Amino acid sequence: MDTASTGAYDGVRTATRAIATEAVHAGRDDLARQGLHAPPIDLSTTYPSYDSRAEAARIDAFAADGADPAGPPVYGRLGNPTVARFETALARLEGTESAVAFASGMAALSAVLLARSAMGLRHVVAVRPLYGCSDHLLTAGLLGTEVTWTDPAGITDALRPDTGLVLVESPANPTLAELDLRAVAHACGSVPLLADNTFATPVLQRPAEQGARLVLHSATKYLGGHGDVLAGVVACDEEFAGRLRQIRFATGGVLHPLAGYLLLRGLSTLPVRVRAASANAAELVRRLTVDARVARVHYPRLGGAMIAFEVYGDPHEVISRVRLVTPAVSLGSVDTLIQHPASISHRIVDADDRRGAGVSDRLLRLSVGLEDVADLWADLDQALGAAPETPVGAGASVAAGHLRRG
Repeated sequence: MDTASTGAYDGVRTATRAIATEAVHAGRDDLARQGLHAPPIDLSTTYPSYDSRAEAARIDAFAADGADPAGPPVYGRLGNPTVARFETALARLEGTESAVAFASGMAALSAVLLARSAMGLRHVVAVRPLYGCSDHLLTAGLLGTEVTWTDPAGITDALRPDTGLVLVESPANPTLAELDLRAVAHACGSVPLLADNTFATPVLQRPAEQGARLVLHSATKYLGGHGDVLAGVVACDEEFAGRLRQIRFATGGVLHPLAGYLLLRGLSTLPVRVRAASANAAELVRRLTVDARVARVHYPRLGGAMIAFEVYGDPHEVISRVRLVTPAVSLGSVDTLIQHPASISHRIVDADDRRGAGVSDRLLRLSVGLEDVADLWADLDQALGAAPETPVGAGASVAAGHLRRG
């Protein structure tokens, strides 16, 4: 792991540490010296200052480069100590210089697009599938951007002088398609690659090590991990982090301190949760792959806790029959969630574009949690209903994974 300093709270770190250790200690390294064990929650929106000249100088410095103001906090929209702990920790886990947190994943993506647009770089090259709202934000041009959709092989040819960003998601939502991020980064040339790492988390994949200059997370998902916090974060170098802080200050898409505390707490168990849920997912994939009611299973080679599968029957009936599994949007919680992307998360994407990206009308997305896998299978088994009267093929095939079958 990169041992370069990434924030105000990691001064004691002097040696390479495993990700499980970093998850527990990053952002908390100063606590023992302060006589604390749990990180404090700073709920202040403003902070007193009796030296208005120095205050003005610090604000001017922030306006120049977006660096965190030196000294005590100024105002909640410029930064918060509790949120800063989470940012420090996430940057350490992703192996980047800095990270900037926002009120949601979409706020984080919007800030990236606005930062590039402010430089006159309004064109985006993107690879489908992406999360449905990310797709819509680009396609609708809501922030004044223009998008060119392409496959990975077409990225270089799609670049223009005003291209400010290449955006990919791997594994992708919801098909779990994987990309060779190193090859994609090479194809981008000097244009920054933004990789959405929400599904994999830094436990399974660190895109910055493969050439991505920006790493996006919907922190609502695995980073928080308990379905009780809404947040987004971008891990990047310090120069771009400064631009993002300026956008955050101007637009107000700040993360609440309590959310920052919950995210920091969530990171401490992230490796344990991801590995346990991934083990459950691998077992469910094994069972779904040989089930006559399932046409195809999508599961990434790098593993993880997300599964997508296509059924021969009515997917809406499967949704209606689950009892232990929760039928709900979102993912990455300790409990297992199931949803129908064509109806919910990707409904906002044009139907032809959606199907062209592999999001079929019979596809179900399963976010596997920490329940006992036998209980999960019992619920899925009854929800899938009766097997088709006439067996179809020789069993499900597994796409994107190492269990591919005919």
